[in-house]
Amino acid sequence: MPDRSFQPGTLWPAILRQTAHALRCGALRPIETIQAVIEDGGVRFLVRQVSSLARKDQDKARQRDASAAVNPFLPYDPDLFVADISDTHVALLNKFNVIDHHLLIVTRRFESQDALLALADFEALLVCMAEFDAVGFYNGGAAAGASQRHKHLQMVPLPLGPDGPALPIAPLLASARIDGPVGIVPGLAFAHAFAPLALSSARVPGLADIALARYRALLDAVGVRAIDVNGELQPSGPYNLLVTRLGMLLVPRSAECVEGISVNTLGFAGSFFVRDGAQMRIVERVGPMGMLGRVAGAALV
Repeated sequence: MPDRSFQPGTLWPAILRQTAHALRCGALRPIETIQAVIEDGGVRFLVRQVSSLARKDQDKARQRDASAAVNPFLPYDPDLFVADISDTHVALLNKFNVIDHHLLIVTRRFESQDALLALADFEALLVCMAEFDAVGFYNGGAAAGASQRHKHLQMVPLPLGPDGPALPIAPLLASARIDGPVGIVPGLAFAHAFAPLALSSARVPGLADIALARYRALLDAVGVRAIDVNGELQPSGPYNLLVTRLGMLLVPRSAECVEGISVNTLGFAGSFFVRDGAQMRIVERVGPMGMLGRVAGAALV
């Protein structure tokens, strides 16, 4: 088969070009936010108040009413297409982006978001992360914040905010204690596992194999097993995976939201989204670390 991968150094310019085009034609619908900082547990959490999030919810509701089987990725909107990543994945702009240049790394053929990640998924993610400073993530199941059934990884450029560390959770990740292939992060008072990964050499052959092996070790460390569901390997429970230049953080999940506030993987990166002032006050009252603790699952080991 022909090599469909993009040339090194071309992804960021392609994102900028397609963003400008998608904004002109209306395919891209950014959600305006007001940003605040809440310091908790040694992390400067970014909390974006999303005044227009209801528009996204209404659009999703219309899609569900029109067809219970709607899939925005098959076919995908060509106005949101950024690049062919590989024979298995394409890069698309996130239609309702809260963070600028939010990229979706989507399988060409339908695969379930509930399926375990495979080597091709890590190959696609890492080749994109080699292009510019970014954080990658995966919402493993609806209870982990996944809103679409078609498998897709995600990536947003750094810094996440104008002040403080480029990745708010980075100061804690830098203090990780590793015992064997995986370890823990002091300061995270909920079930999790952390594994180092040298992303500075993301185009080095074999790195995706290493990432896949450590992903499986992370799942094992928190007691999430691989189970067969109609011939497809799926995790025994939902989880969030954060991929950074410091390593990979995996958190099992027990709930999708706290008092109506949805939490996905970016919460564990140090970034929350709320609909209005009332939800902002919930985050202030519970505390960002408290929010994470309430949605995280218990380690089974």
